Amino acid sequence: MLVREILDSASEPVFSFEFFPPKRDEEWDRLFDTIANLNNHLHPSYVSVTYGAGGSTRSRTHDLVTRIQKSTGLTVVSHLTCVCSDKADTASILENYLEHGITNVLALRGDKPAGTETLAEAIRDFPHAVDLVRFIRKRFPAIGIGVAGFPEGHPETPNRLKEIEYLKEKVDAGADYIVTQLFFDNRDYFDFVERCRIAGIEVPVIPGIMPVTTKKGMIRMSELALGARIPARLLKQVLEADNDGEVAKTGIEWAAAQVQELIDRKVKGIHFYTLNLAEATMKIFETIYKGEQPLKA
Repeated sequence: MLVREILDSASEPVFSFEFFPPKRDEEWDRLFDTIANLNNHLHPSYVSVTYGAGGSTRSRTHDLVTRIQKSTGLTVVSHLTCVCSDKADTASILENYLEHGITNVLALRGDKPAGTETLAEAIRDFPHAVDLVRFIRKRFPAIGIGVAGFPEGHPETPNRLKEIEYLKEKVDAGADYIVTQLFFDNRDYFDFVERCRIAGIEVPVIPGIMPVTTKKGMIRMSELALGARIPARLLKQVLEADNDGEVAKTGIEWAAAQVQELIDRKVKGIHFYTLNLAEATMKIFETIYKGEQPLKA
């Protein structure tokens, strides 16, 4: 099923989860236990699978996508990047996906791969994500396409007006929906959606949520190229916590409050960055539903 069809047909916000391919073979069974746990208890409408930086986990991504689809029957969205991808390779990947019943991708530019002096070397066929979107829509019209959005602004596009202009180009080229980078202040998300609507972008904008669970993790989120802004109140609570158990409790409560407000504001869906773990996401839902199972949309 196409993600756009899932979003269009849902009467309540749908939930989706993101995973990444494990680096070690022995971690695959653990990941599938996590996927099974989340699937059985929270009934996601779809899941997504990432690439590593520069497409470094490409083959593992494809293996994981096809295995999830085959073993669980879940709708799966595979990340697909411009980096280190030529048109022939991309066409081959998409043909293989269609053969396996996989009909959704998230089209991204991707990061500069290690060992490459300039990004331009790695994106000759697809200089920008919009070029990848156009290619997919023209050559593979049966495939659903998502693209990324940045509520706090893309670090490489300080001009926020240009940022929305570029995003609209991707939607006009054929993107069905937008999923956002993680954020901790819902005002950033609602402002981003409003700016999209002003620009004429009418597709669903799915918020991305990931709780802070450790002090080290919070620092890492801030250090990343697309790192999220940590609101002062959340920062204070995390820094004053005596241990990571208290940090996780604070982060989960904060994320649960975000999710509750998003549900109350009737968003089309919410995307959870799981880091291949079930516990934090499960606790967010337990906080919101107080033991009651959320209904599958």
